[in-house]
Amino acid sequence: MQNVRRSTGRARRAKKEFQFKSRDGGPRNYNKYSTRLRMYDLPPIEEVSLENFERYAVDRLKVLKSIETAKVRWPKRGEEFEKTLRNVLKENLPLSARGDIDEIYDERMKDHLSHFILRLAYCKSEDLRRWFLTQECELFRYRFEGTATEDVNEFLHMHDMKYEPISMDTKRSLAPKLVASGFKLTEQSVMSMDYFQVDFEEALDLVKGRKIYIEKGFGFIPRNELLSIIVGNFRARLSAALTATSKALPQLEEDDRLLPMLSNLSKQYLGTDYGEKRGTGHVSIADLPRLAEESFPLCMRHSYDHIIENHHSKHGTRQQFGLFLKGIGLSLEDALLFWRTEFSKKMGVDKFDKQYAYNIRHNYGKEGKRTDYTPYSCMKIIMSNPPNQGDSHGCPFRHFDMDSLKLRLLQYKVPPKGITEITQLVQNQHYQVACVKYFEITHGKEVPDLALQHPNQYFKESRQILGDPDSQQTQQSGESQKTSSSESGGGLVGATQEKSQTKPSQDEEDAMKEMDGLDLEQFME
Repeated sequence: MQNVRRSTGRARRAKKEFQFKSRDGGPRNYNKYSTRLRMYDLPPIEEVSLENFERYAVDRLKVLKSIETAKVRWPKRGEEFEKTLRNVLKENLPLSARGDIDEIYDERMKDHLSHFILRLAYCKSEDLRRWFLTQECELFRYRFEGTATEDVNEFLHMHDMKYEPISMDTKRSLAPKLVASGFKLTEQSVMSMDYFQVDFEEALDLVKGRKIYIEKGFGFIPRNELLSIIVGNFRARLSAALTATSKALPQLEEDDRLLPMLSNLSKQYLGTDYGEKRGTGHVSIADLPRLAEESFPLCMRHSYDHIIENHHSKHGTRQQFGLFLKGIGLSLEDALLFWRTEFSKKMGVDKFDKQYAYNIRHNYGKEGKRTDYTPYSCMKIIMSNPPNQGDSHGCPFRHFDMDSLKLRLLQYKVPPKGITEITQLVQNQHYQVACVKYFEITHGKEVPDLALQHPNQYFKESRQILGDPDSQQTQQSGESQKTSSSESGGGLVGATQEKSQTKPSQDEEDAMKEMDGLDLEQFME
């Protein structure tokens, strides 16, 4: 395994803060990771291989992206939110409170290293810094709430946050006032709860909300409200650290092996690779009309309908939809037959074979470099190659104007209430969560743990819900969990709201007129 080494000269001094030093297998300092909670003030100096460097970063990125999705789906938090975070952390970034001392050390070291790796990757722009800061604060909040009292007190002491619980005598003397300043509190509940005395200037948000009792310039804060102050402290420190890192990073002469890795971390698709090796030949042309109605995501159903109606499509659609068909199991022979059958309704077969057949064979790795091209992920569809007039590729939630999106949803039998929920998510730029809502509505089933990152994942989940045995067998064959780099942006942050302004056809205008009998004010705002 190769280690990440420091370069020489001025660059060595400049990047001291960000470097991992080799310990040459020396003894572990178990006191370094004595608590589950961290402020990430001190950069790591551990040895780390290039393989673990990327794996740690990807695992943490999966957690942060799951947090982003969970906050949108369950803005009031609750049981499903807690369950989602608990599962994704257990799988990717566990932090045990008790157990084998070496396992605990490894888990906490991974947490520490992964944070600093992503800090390097997400310090490059204001949007990336804001996204990283928001998700890290939410992760810190979640972990703080699940940490035992003695560990919290140790953490506060380590970071010089002198929030000592007031004595029982002081609490007893203030109990009536503490009860009056709280919400639905009793003297018994006050006495069983820890209260902290802080300068009221540190708790201005709580003072503004009239949530705490103030006396002689001090605020008396219950433990459950103390978290907002500590998270604010964490946010301020991390924000300053990200700004400092962004200023120092251009001066660093990083190892060439790291620069591409750091640049691509904010652009990676983190899900399953849906290439040809997953197994093809399980879907036939005769299946496509039924599958399009039952199991295609909105983007692919729109492309399919456009091809069937117009017997032609532009290059962007042929790439996006053609690779999707490849990923769901349509063989090369059937793919050629499908495209030839539709296109030959407007052109001769010879013209199709001359102008279009090569591209189809190329996508299946039978021409040119014979590369096994993989279907596009959601982020690649959302963030690259927006559709122009007459195109039918792209993401409808991202690229449709609002009226066209509502019309399309209505045509696909989405009820007005569902259209309202979907459009609200779209207006807040939560395009993939809107796709999850569309999935749940069209399948008549809520799927709390579903986080869609790929059109072929949508298809797979749909076939499993509908009990397709061939699909389940296909998913088990050739399954490979690897990270594919896509030309996209980090998260859904900073996406602009440019919409394709496709003029409705006469049929669509007639459909809009038919909608006049409905209470359109519910969803056509």
